[in-house]
Amino acid sequence: MSARPRTLALAVTLSSSAVLLAACGGGGGASSDGSVELTMYYPVAVGGPLTDVVDDLIATCTEQHEGISVEAVYSGTYADTMTKAQTASRSDQGPDLAVLLTTDLYTLTDADLIVPLSSLDDDLSWTEDRFYPAYLASGEAEGELWSLPFQRSTIVQYHNKDVYEEAGLDPETPPTTWDELEEHAATIQDSGAAEYGLEIPSTQFGNWMFQAMAIQSGVEDTAGVDGMVDYLDAPGSVEALEWWRSMAEEGIMPSGTTEWASTPEDFLQGRTGIMWHTTGNLTNVRSNADFEFGVSILPANTQPGSPTGGGNLYVFDRGDDETKAAAYTIATCLTEPELAAEWSMESGYVATGPEAWETDTMAEYAEEFPQAAVARDQLEVAVGETTSHENGRVSQMINDTIAAVLTGQSEAQDALTQLQSDIDGVLEPYQG
Repeated sequence: MSARPRTLALAVTLSSSAVLLAACGGGGGASSDGSVELTMYYPVAVGGPLTDVVDDLIATCTEQHEGISVEAVYSGTYADTMTKAQTASRSDQGPDLAVLLTTDLYTLTDADLIVPLSSLDDDLSWTEDRFYPAYLASGEAEGELWSLPFQRSTIVQYHNKDVYEEAGLDPETPPTTWDELEEHAATIQDSGAAEYGLEIPSTQFGNWMFQAMAIQSGVEDTAGVDGMVDYLDAPGSVEALEWWRSMAEEGIMPSGTTEWASTPEDFLQGRTGIMWHTTGNLTNVRSNADFEFGVSILPANTQPGSPTGGGNLYVFDRGDDETKAAAYTIATCLTEPELAAEWSMESGYVATGPEAWETDTMAEYAEEFPQAAVARDQLEVAVGETTSHENGRVSQMINDTIAAVLTGQSEAQDALTQLQSDIDGVLEPYQG
């Protein structure tokens, strides 16, 4: 196991001589008895009662680190949490620690809301052992590590084995290519085994699904470089969006846009035989499906692939050094192998590094429930999610374009050409 991180929190004594910081509203700080009170914002973007799990993880960490207390605040969706963190921080009421999308990194650094972890730890080499490289890289920018992987994911393919059998398909052989996916979905549709053969959500994280299709079509550099995005009008991207719309036109997928939140429910209710969704929904599906289901890596067009996804733990630039050090201590605790394994098993998110998978509990879980290892194995062909300056605005622009094409208001080539031009304009001030 890797060495434990050396943090300022370990060097600073939480005593009555600590610098006092008033803990106003949503903020944290050192209190009169020398303890440090922190506020942590976090989202839940998948189904299931995960707020209780977060409370349990926080309780474990505060028990291990006497003198630190944490108010864990469920803040809605990822977008809600980001908005609340930004708004509250402007009035010095923001969180000390937050779980936010890795794609929000440049937005947070551009606004000087977070601190690089090197300012809290003089040796971050331990992170290389604890986390998978694909997840660790998502927290890096400008030669610094800014966040720690926490609830991480890739997109995976779920299929209803009962529906497969009813449609005359082999339930142990999910599609591995786009052609096979279309064939399976059409067979399910024609057999009447489900209302739709396939659902791929296009709202909220449609940009993430689109990136997966672009990767599968051989598009390079979809993650972006230095916060720039330039793959949107590539031939493979156009092919991907045309393919997505064609499946709706063929009737094997719902027409128009498909809601992120309703797609798992449609799968659980048997309305769709196959769905693409985050592995973060794995525990929700396992707990609520009354049928056997399979999980597989996403199918290939010219190659297989998925973007990574999910959220990291960010330390906000609030309070004194003691407060920031305490926030970092809690962040490192939450990512310790045993807790990372517990969070993965309870949520469905991918345990973020090999040490977590090597724990006895996780090893037993993966043996009993091999579907849990699919997203981990897919990391071999995964790339970082598209990360840009002005991420909220850029993501919305991509989602709006996807919606316009899927609803028949625009053609893929024209829409993506215009989209790339518009995003170039938004990002021009950030050109190096």
